[in-house]
Amino acid sequence: MISAVVIGLGGIATRHRKNIKQLLPGVKVYSLSASGRSITLPIEYADAVLSSMSEVILLNPDFVIIASPSSLHSQHAIPLVEANIPILVEKPIAATTAQANALVVAFVEHRTPVAIGYCLRFMPAALKLKAIIDSNLLGDIYHCACNVGQYLPDWRPSINYLSTVSANAELGGGVLLELSHELDYLQWILGDLQFEHAILRSSNELNLNVEEIADLTLSTDSGIICQLHMDFLQRIPQRKCQFMGHKGRVEWDLVENSITVFNLQGTQLIYSEPTWDRNIMYLDMLESFIAQIHNDLSDNSAVSQAAKTIALIDTVKDQACYRGRI
Repeated sequence: MISAVVIGLGGIATRHRKNIKQLLPGVKVYSLSASGRSITLPIEYADAVLSSMSEVILLNPDFVIIASPSSLHSQHAIPLVEANIPILVEKPIAATTAQANALVVAFVEHRTPVAIGYCLRFMPAALKLKAIIDSNLLGDIYHCACNVGQYLPDWRPSINYLSTVSANAELGGGVLLELSHELDYLQWILGDLQFEHAILRSSNELNLNVEEIADLTLSTDSGIICQLHMDFLQRIPQRKCQFMGHKGRVEWDLVENSITVFNLQGTQLIYSEPTWDRNIMYLDMLESFIAQIHNDLSDNSAVSQAAKTIALIDTVKDQACYRGRI
C-alpha cells in the first residue's frame, strides 16, 4: 500500500492530505503535528496519526509533505533526506539562510527527491507569461513592477491572526517569507535578483513583530530593475505584475487570472480564466513531485534556487531601511 505523511495541521496541510487522496486512490495518509504534540483522529483526510519524526522514518513512507512553519522546515526535512525519503517542502524552504544551506548540503550528499512548494509556477498563466518573456515579444526587458497584498486578518477568518505563522517572527512570519512566491517566480522568469534598496515597515493596525509592508528595488545581471511591493494590509486583495520592454509591456493579474499585452498593435487580452480552480496548481505540483519520485530524479536547481530566495530575503532584512516597531 502507498503511504504518505503530511507534517502540520494547518490549512495547507489539509489541502495536501485531500489532494493526496484524490490523486492516489487507496493511499494511507498519516498526519504528524509540526510541534510533535500528541494528536488523535479524526483529522480531515488522515487515516492515522504519528507522534514523532522517529516514527515517520521507521514507517519509511513513499513520500512526506512538510507543511510546518518555515522555521521548522530544515529540522523536519534533513532527517528525512538522510533517510532517503522523498519530500515536498512547502514554501519557503526555510526561515534563514543557515537553515536553507543546511538542507542544500544534505540534499547534495544524499540526492533524495525533493520538491519545493512554489505552486504559482504551475499556473497555466505563469507558464504563458514565461513563454511571452522568453519569446522576445516585448524585446529587451527594462523594468518590472509587482504588487501583492491582502489584509492578514482575512487570510484565515476562523483563526486569530496574531496566533498564525504569518504574524510571528519566531515561526518565519512577515511579508518577505510569507509572500516569497513573487521572489521565486521573478527569479524563475528573469534569473537571479540582486538587492538594490528596500524599506520595511509596520503599521499601527495589526500590532505585529514582523514587517507588514515591504518595498523592494532589485536588479538582474542584464540590468532589469524590479520594484516589488508586498503588504498584509490591502482590504481588497491585489496580486499583479507588469513587465516592460522596448516593444511593449505585459500585465499579469493573478487575482483575475488574466494576461494582457500592450504594444503598437494595440491591447490584447491573451489569457483569461477568472473561474479557474486554483487547487489545480496544487494537484499539478503534487503530480510533478510524484513523477519525480517514480523517475528517481533529484532536482538540485529547485533546492538551490529556493535557498537563493532565502539568502535574498536575509540580505533585504540586513540592509533595508526600517520604519515602525519592527
